[in-house]
Amino acid sequence: MKNSLKIFAGDLKNSFKDLLPIIVVVALFQGLIIQDVPDNLATIVIGLIIVAIGLALFIRGLELGIFPIGEGLAVDFAKKGSVFWLLLFAFTIGFATTVAEPALIAIADKAAVISHGLIDSFWLRMTVALSVGFAIALGTLRILLGHPIHYYIISGYIIVVGITFFAPKEIIGLAYDSGGVTTSTVTVPLVAALGIGLASSIKGRNPAIDGFGLIAFASLMPMIFVQAYGILVYSTSATATKTVEIVSKVSEKGKAVAYHFDWMNIFWELINTIMDVIPILAVIFFFQYLVIRKSVAHLHKIITGILMVILGLYAFIVGLEMGLFPIGETIALQLTGMGNNLLIYLFAFLIGFSTTMAEPALLAIAIKAEEITEGNLKQNVLRIVVALGVAIGISLGAYRLVSGDPIHYYIIAGYILVIIFTYFAPKNIVPIAYDSGGVTTSTVTVPLVAALGLGLAENIEGRNPLIDGFGLIAFASLFPMLTVMGYGIYATHIKKKLKQSIQKGENV
Repeated sequence: MKNSLKIFAGDLKNSFKDLLPIIVVVALFQGLIIQDVPDNLATIVIGLIIVAIGLALFIRGLELGIFPIGEGLAVDFAKKGSVFWLLLFAFTIGFATTVAEPALIAIADKAAVISHGLIDSFWLRMTVALSVGFAIALGTLRILLGHPIHYYIISGYIIVVGITFFAPKEIIGLAYDSGGVTTSTVTVPLVAALGIGLASSIKGRNPAIDGFGLIAFASLMPMIFVQAYGILVYSTSATATKTVEIVSKVSEKGKAVAYHFDWMNIFWELINTIMDVIPILAVIFFFQYLVIRKSVAHLHKIITGILMVILGLYAFIVGLEMGLFPIGETIALQLTGMGNNLLIYLFAFLIGFSTTMAEPALLAIAIKAEEITEGNLKQNVLRIVVALGVAIGISLGAYRLVSGDPIHYYIIAGYILVIIFTYFAPKNIVPIAYDSGGVTTSTVTVPLVAALGLGLAENIEGRNPLIDGFGLIAFASLFPMLTVMGYGIYATHIKKKLKQSIQKGENV
């Protein structure tokens, strides 16, 4: 018990360190630029403390419950030798965890509004969930076959770019964003554990090269499926007009609302968190007991870990609603009304960096990356490099929104750079880089980025919040791939130079 408390105290300390960049950014803009002290300062401080406690619980729960059971399932499937059941498990876990994803439900509801009902919210969710299920099954098959990941990912990017020129403009931003919101905070660690466990169990596979990449598939496929779905349901004459009713709905979402303490809200938030996790647990235990037919080792630890994940995620979400979202949305809306574009880009950069550093899904992947690479890729280094990519992406996305340029030109240019970087980056960094794009758009980042996009689109003349307000999430998913591979290329170059220097010294 004493040792457990000591470990948790360390996790809590690290959580506060992770939140420090967000606090600094918010304080800087609120105090020096906006020059206004928020009325609900005490609530904000309490909210941030709850976020730190939630993050610490979540990470400890992952280590106790989600990682072991995910890797254990992968090992058992590999021993069982049934490709059918393994691929069915991969598909089911992808579908079940995506269809109930809150961020996807929000995006689907907005899509229904944008399309005047042409895009049905339910069927859009089904399309995205099917695409994620298919993506994780395909990614699992790639691990089994041992194919290089970049052949699949580059082919996918070519399809995304090709279909963009045929998709209606009202669906493009949503399609790009749907790829970013599918990888939830609980799904990412489980899928990562599945891939790494599978690669570790198959002879001739390298966990660092073959184990990562499933999240990249889950981020890529929805962009293809949603654009194809948009082409099917849109008629050639259909356009999305900005009616008074639609604008009022989006504007209500864009307003920053102070958090009001309500026991019923807190209760339903807990129920919603449990409901998000139940489909994942149902799939896991169904396959564990009815397909593999083997009891779970250290079940009490696994259950404790799962409960900690639920409580941690719940506290994290409540804390965000109390402390971060109200003030973040307020600053975003106030900046758009100040008429200084440079401040908007600076805020986008800093909020992108700071929120990514606190992203639980990224932290989970970074922990596994450090473990698999035996400490060669430090988790803090990976998180900083990924956060830098998100910061660049969101600030560039904000510039695109302000300037009114078509989103697909930027995305296409980004994908071309990803393809070029893939051929120069070390093989063991490429799958981690691809996955980095999927884990950056989760619990913390998505709501703040969405609020910033809608706030900009609502306040800039000539922009339609229903078309131009989306797309920032796509930028936040794309650029971390470039920065992580760029870091890999740079690190390899430095190692090579150091080796040459040592050899020269020995020859002398």
